[in-house]
Order: sequence, then C-alpha cells, then structure tokens
Amino acid sequence: MTETHAIPDPLFLAFQQALSGRYSIDRELGRGGMGVVYLAREVGLDRLVAIKLLPPDLAMRPELRERFVQEARLAAKLSHPNIIPIHAVEHADDFVYFVMAYVAGETLSQRVQSRGPLGASEGTRLLREVAWALGHAHAQGLVHRDVKPDNILIESATGRAVVADFGIAAATGDVAAAGSGGAVSGTPEFMSPEQALGHPVDTRSDLYSLGVTAFYALSGRLPFESATVTETLARQVTESAPPLASMGTAVPRRLASLVDRLLAKDPSHRPDSATTLAEQLGVALEQRRELPAALRAFVKRNGRMNGAGTVLTLVGSLVAGVGTAMVAGGTAGRIVLLAGVAVSPVVFGIVAAKRLLDLGFAHADLAPAFRAEQESSREERSVGGHRVRGLIEWTLRAASRVAGATSVLLVPIALAGESSDAVSAVVPLAACSLGVATLSTLAYLGVVGLRRDVDVEFWSAVWTGRVGAWAFRVARAWRGPQPLTSPMTHRATELSLGMAAEQLYAALPVATRSSLRELPSLLQRLQEDARGLRARLNEVQDALGQASGAASVEGYQGAREERDLLDRRLRETVGALETIRLSLLRLHAGSLSLESFTTHIALAADASADVDRLAAAHEEVRASLQLPRAIQLTPA
Repeated sequence: MTETHAIPDPLFLAFQQALSGRYSIDRELGRGGMGVVYLAREVGLDRLVAIKLLPPDLAMRPELRERFVQEARLAAKLSHPNIIPIHAVEHADDFVYFVMAYVAGETLSQRVQSRGPLGASEGTRLLREVAWALGHAHAQGLVHRDVKPDNILIESATGRAVVADFGIAAATGDVAAAGSGGAVSGTPEFMSPEQALGHPVDTRSDLYSLGVTAFYALSGRLPFESATVTETLARQVTESAPPLASMGTAVPRRLASLVDRLLAKDPSHRPDSATTLAEQLGVALEQRRELPAALRAFVKRNGRMNGAGTVLTLVGSLVAGVGTAMVAGGTAGRIVLLAGVAVSPVVFGIVAAKRLLDLGFAHADLAPAFRAEQESSREERSVGGHRVRGLIEWTLRAASRVAGATSVLLVPIALAGESSDAVSAVVPLAACSLGVATLSTLAYLGVVGLRRDVDVEFWSAVWTGRVGAWAFRVARAWRGPQPLTSPMTHRATELSLGMAAEQLYAALPVATRSSLRELPSLLQRLQEDARGLRARLNEVQDALGQASGAASVEGYQGAREERDLLDRRLRETVGALETIRLSLLRLHAGSLSLESFTTHIALAADASADVDRLAAAHEEVRASLQLPRAIQLTPA
C-alpha cells in the first residue's frame, strides 16, 4: 500500500525556502484573516517556536506592513508570565513575520467547544490571569484590541492562561466590516461599542472584549450572535448584553456581577482598569476556596439523619417497643419506643462529631462549610427562576397562614367535648381548615425547596448552634486531648488563628486556665469581629465596583474611606489574634509571664471594642445615606 502525504500549499513552500537555515517549519497551526501561524524549530537554539506570517497580500500594502512591524516590536517589549513572549520581528524576501514562544496546549475557544463552559473556580482563575496580562500591557501603553478566546491559550502542563497577539489585530485588519472601508478592525462578536463605531479606543475597550470572552467561557454562548457582520456590530452598539445569570448556568453572584459590568456600553461604567478587575476576581476566587472532601460530605450527607442508618434505627426502636409491649405491657413499650427515638439523634450527633474530629476538623469549621454549601445551592437554584413559581409560592404561603390561623381558632372548640349543634357544625370546618393548612404548608415547603435548600438551612442551624457545639464538646471529651491535624487551607485566617489559640489554651495547666478564664470568649469575639469586618469590606468593595467611574456619586469618596478603615481594622483584629497565639506559645515555653500576657489580652479587648464602635458608625453612615445594604453607591 502506497503511503500518501499531504501536499504543502505554495505559501508554505515559499515561506520555508525564505527561512531555510534559520527555521524549519513543521506544520501549520492555524490561520485567519490576520495571518497564518506555523509550528517551527529554531535551528540555532534547537527550540520549538510559533511563527506568525503577515499574509503576502496584506504585506504588499506599505502602511499595513509598517504598522505590523511597529506594533509587533512594541508587543515584543512586554515581559509577563501570562503573555506569549515575542522573540523576533523580521523580514525575509517578501515575507514579514514575527517569532514567538510555542505554548503547547489549546485555545480557550477549543477548551469550551470540547468540554463545555468553564466551572466558576477555573473560569475566575483564568480570567484573573488574562486581566493581569492586560494590566501589564496597558501599563506599557499598549491596547490589545482583539481580546477573544482564540487569542487566549491554556498551557497543558500548567493550566495557566497565556495571551497572544498584542497590538496586532488592528494592524492586520482582521475584520473590516462591510462598507466601513477598513476603518473598523477586530472581531465583531468581541468588539466594544466604541470600537464597532470606529471611535478611538482605550484600555476599557479591552475590558469589554474580556467581558464577552468571560461570558462565552462561563456560559458557552455569546451575548450577541447574528447572521451578518453588520448586524452583529449594530447589536454591539445598541443592545444591552443579557445578564450572565440568565443564561442557565450556575455562576457565583460576585463573578456574574463583574462580567455584567465589563459588558457595560458606557466605558465609564466598566471597572477602572484591568489591574482593579484582577483584584476583584481574586476576591471572588478566594471566597470560593475549595472545601476538603470530608467537610463537603458532612454538610451534604454525613451530618444529616436521613440515611439508611436512621431508618434502621427507627425501625429497630419500633420493633423493640412492640416487643417490650408484648412482654411488659403497653406503657413499657411506649417508653422504650420514645427512648429509642429520643436517644438515637443524640448518639448520631456525637458519633458524627467524633468522626469529623478524627479527620482533623473542629466545630468552628462547620459554619463556613455550611455557608459555602448554601451559596452554591442558591446559585444552582437561581437558574430557571420564574414569576409563576413566585406567585404559586405566595399563594400557598397565604393559604397556609389563613388555614393555620383558622385551625387555631376552630380545633380547640371542636375538641372541647361538648355536644351541641354549634360544636357539631364547627367540627367539619376545623377538620377542613386543618387539612388545608397541612397540605398547603407541605406544598409551600416543596415550592420553596425549588428556590432554597431547606435541608441545608435546617442542618446548618442544628450543627452551628448550641446543639452542634454540645455534640462536639461531648465528642472531644470522648476522643481525649488529641490535637487536630487537618490541613488549614480551607480556613479563613481568623479561624485558623482562633482555633490554634483555643487549642493552646486548652493545653495550659488548670490553674493558668482559671486565671485566663475570659480568654475563650475574647477569642470567639475577635473571630466574629474579623468575620463581620470581612463581610462588610466585601460589601463596600462590591458597591464601589458597581459605582466604578462614577466619582461624582454622593457618598463615593466616603465609601472609599470606609473601605480603607474596614481593611485597617480587619488587619488589626487578625493581628490581635496573632498576638494572642504567639503569647500563648511563649507562655508554654516559659518565656512570657502571666502578667505580661494579661496586658496583651487587654490590648486585644481594646481592638474588639474599636470594632464595635466602627460597626455603630457604619450603621449611622448607612442610615444617613438611606442605603438598603451595608452600602449602596449606584445612582438612583
């Protein structure tokens, strides 16, 4: 059988001949209106490179040829880990080309097409890396002008995002809209409105294009798609992009809000800069830190009494109760049944808590774990929300309340035991209202379950409240004084420091603990202070982001000052926790006296008092500005 080979096109042969002795072209990697990319090997350094060739028909135009070379040389000056480095910009015979590093991997477009939309964590990470790259280029005075998934590579070995083609799209005329005379360049689906109109563009144009890229990466769809280039450009200019949250994919609220802001038609309503965007994406990524598998399993399954073991326990209690009743009478049987039903939750809670302690987790880990699960559930259940469902929910709730109130009035009369015509007439009404109340309540809970994970809310209240704390105390006493050895990457800094300090305190002699009996409550208060400060700081940052570019809005400057104050107080509070932890370590080592440690505790208490005063001032600011949340800066 004769082996066949693909015949290279004339451009390949002519270009390879021009590069002979310097580069050995292996194959074509891709092509488009802006050029042809080849995989080649640089002979002198024996390394793989990618060579991008300006199409000969464009290279024949002196203005495009010169602009291509000039802007490629500007791009070659960029040095950033998320930007493909350009090694050389050269001429060879009639060919103009540049040589860049070869990145083994796939484009973001290929990644979405092959495996579907990116998950929230991966998407946030990649977008932040692209924002870093754009921020570096913008600082050097270079605007990309063609940010799109095809120009973002994902390296196979590391997973990092690498941006290509800085400053080249406009020079090569990738897209010249019909009838525009070549004045508009870029890719229509990813152009900013100002770019589509042929107006001068700045760094905020790249942010809009990144917003379209993010929309596509997270949903698998484009905000604007049309049959013709002209129609696409017209929609970019005149239509508002649909909210990312409406596309049927579970996207975190903070991330969806950032993408929606990037797609604002008015450049002043987009984030201030790519660097600012990267910082905000970093906050969103940090909030979605991955929980350990043991905590995920606990909040989803292992911490709930709805498994086979629970069913078997109830069946066993019933069998034991019936058996006891047959032997010792009905009263004894009921006592055994009730004892089994009452004791089984207690045993379950203590055993579940001990298992989690054995894996290195503590009661303090549960609150953030349940919050993360509730946030994830809200994101998933927000997809596909409908007004009809809201109307049904409101109707069932109203019916449940009315029927419940009626039952409260009529059922006691029906059960009064008096025999009269009036009471006889009330009995059917009481039974009917009680039945309606029961059915409407069950139906209401079922409809609410489509919007809220009621199970998670219930078990969160159980485990993070006094019942859960008691179960962990008993389990810890049962387990003995063994240290927790779980990795702490999932914990906020204040939680990690607080737990470490609590363990050090528990290991002190009894007499010393007695002298420092106020310390555990102070540690809890500092942790709560830090958690509250972090939450308020995130709210203020969100509001400032929404008001980005609107410096004239009343309260904007005050909000920025409050953000800085919250950040400073957060650092001070975490610093107080760190001081206590280090002081406890020194107390254990004998290098710190109890009197000195008492002074450190007093300073930490003062820091907590400062947080209380700040919280009061924060509420006063909110009230004076009539803000519905911790802060609201968007114009009315």
